[in-house]
Amino acid sequence: MVSHGGIYCCVWRSRHLRDGFLDGWRRVGGLSEGDILWRPSPELVKRANITRFMDWLGQEGRVFDNYEQLWQWSTDSLEQFWDSIWRYFALPGRGTAPVLESRQMPGAVWFHDSMVNYAAALLRPYATPDREAILWANEAGARRSMTVGELSAEAGALAQTLKNWGVGPGDRVAAYLPNIPQTVVAFIAVASLGAVWSVCSPDFGVPSVVDRFQQIAPKVLLVVDGYPYHGRWYDRASESRSLRDSLNSVEHTIAVSYQGSDEGWMGPGVLSWSQAVQNPHPLAFREVPFAHPLWILYSSGTTGLPKPIVHSHGGMLLSHLVNGSFHLDLTPQDRFFWYSTTGWMMWNVVVSGLLAGSTIALYDGNPAYPGPDALWRWAAKEDITIFGTSAAFLHNSMKAQIEPKKFGDWSQLRAVASTGSPLTPEGYEWIYGAVKPDVWLAPASGGTDICAAFVGGCPILPVRSGEMQCRALGAKVEAYDANGLPVIDATGELVVTEPMPSMPIYLWGDVDGSRYRSSYFDMYPGVWRHGDWIRITSYGSAVIYGRSDSTINRYGVRMGSSDIYRVVEAVPGVKDSLVVDLEYRGGRSFMALFIKIDDTEADKVRQAIREAIKIRLSPRHLPDDIVVVPDIPKTLNGKKLEVPIRRILQGVQVDAAVSADAMANPDSLDAFVTYAQTLIPPSEKG
Repeated sequence: MVSHGGIYCCVWRSRHLRDGFLDGWRRVGGLSEGDILWRPSPELVKRANITRFMDWLGQEGRVFDNYEQLWQWSTDSLEQFWDSIWRYFALPGRGTAPVLESRQMPGAVWFHDSMVNYAAALLRPYATPDREAILWANEAGARRSMTVGELSAEAGALAQTLKNWGVGPGDRVAAYLPNIPQTVVAFIAVASLGAVWSVCSPDFGVPSVVDRFQQIAPKVLLVVDGYPYHGRWYDRASESRSLRDSLNSVEHTIAVSYQGSDEGWMGPGVLSWSQAVQNPHPLAFREVPFAHPLWILYSSGTTGLPKPIVHSHGGMLLSHLVNGSFHLDLTPQDRFFWYSTTGWMMWNVVVSGLLAGSTIALYDGNPAYPGPDALWRWAAKEDITIFGTSAAFLHNSMKAQIEPKKFGDWSQLRAVASTGSPLTPEGYEWIYGAVKPDVWLAPASGGTDICAAFVGGCPILPVRSGEMQCRALGAKVEAYDANGLPVIDATGELVVTEPMPSMPIYLWGDVDGSRYRSSYFDMYPGVWRHGDWIRITSYGSAVIYGRSDSTINRYGVRMGSSDIYRVVEAVPGVKDSLVVDLEYRGGRSFMALFIKIDDTEADKVRQAIREAIKIRLSPRHLPDDIVVVPDIPKTLNGKKLEVPIRRILQGVQVDAAVSADAMANPDSLDAFVTYAQTLIPPSEKG
């Protein structure tokens, strides 16, 4: 494998070039947003997947001089673009119907008579069965390598077991599993049958998982007996039994032993993993319509029960081919890694790396155990070529003054990618100084709702400090101002004005589509509103400034405020509560929990809340501060004012954050204004 190189410009005092790379890292002053940090070398541009795609389009008479022209065509001529993706990747099963019958949103119908299977496409690029498909490790030092042949064999055996149980197209199979190879095997087996996959990470408490799985009524449940995290074993045997007993729809259960030492931990009547995969059977793939459901992901549950978001085989296949091949530049020579739990959409994105023939790397456990440099040392040792993580992890590494470049030569590393929250210019600078000076830095932003990126990386464009390189191909992303008009070089609501194949086909159980419409199309009829603040620059890059809704994102795990409320407000002494996740661009999230209590001693209530959150949700969702307030601000119809309070705590003046006339109790704001003064640096106070 060859490291992709780049050339720096604009911000350096010394430009001693050697073999096309900058020798030295002397900087003039501090970096500003938009400063160019890296340019792709001519060699990189020439061998990039997206260049080959543009050359192929040129042979058909479609000539584009740059990425911006290609993006414009991909969004203006949606039908031609997505048809070209099908043909470029030589996908089977194309029907004769139009690519897109109508651009109406919601309701766009893609490739309606075409037949596909996502799982079949995952294994299609591998020419030989002895190629490495999965590299797995955990924080305790366990390691496993799995070839394509082994992956296919286990998936085939499991698929036959499921088929013998009557599992077929449309049936749901739910998993309560960590980031281990068995989870990938199970997904491929389920998808090969046309059944519908759904997974929750075992660091979620049973009530949170029941809230999700109960909505989809799974026929089969896979569970695990525990997992390691931060040097401790978290037993999940009791939780797994409780989960099974709470789901009346479950007919069969498969029990996975994490350490492989106790196959019978779930008791009689339950099949162990080794039993489920013991009878060899060739892996076969059932072709399904383009819009057939592939998996169900879940929203954070901000305004009630989490939304069960259903994506299609065809939509995910086309979108992930574009993302992996063109925006991540994945090749069969890559070891593709992105730190994630199974409950985050990035797990699905990692699995999609198989579409490019890459080896996907999985890591289970705390990325900062036994020290903050643990994940970096592992990646260096394993020759990871694409290293993906959260912006929060990169910021924490920077604050810990880690220098990953000292852990190996990193000759194989060609890209660092991040998502989950905005990466600051200081984070960009740290990557180029402390990790590798010629690495391609490719932050991206998308969402569980589309399981893809709206904006992200491009290997043939420069990297600018604090900015994502481009809007994704096929994604007509705009920034809307307060009047619902697109703006450039100004912050606005992130919207998508044309349909994308990766948009959900529906929300499970939403028979009349009303929940779907209210989730994405209420603010701008016929236009997808995502809930992020974005600025699109005049040269095509983008900056995300955080969420415009009230989703909580803790260390890459998304959860809604309603999940928190269900736990907190069940604690004796708590009368009401409000939680705010302050996602500062300059650092990690800061989650403040405000509680209105009765006469119970405040410290006892705080301790009870912390214990309840750890048990019923996860340790990641413990608030940084628990503050007792006289009252919780609400609208006239009783809705908690989460977004206005967050804005007040970030320094926005009260009158600009909320209208007192729309409040049931405007005097309740006083306590929050006072608290805000303890959070805002003096230089930023208005």
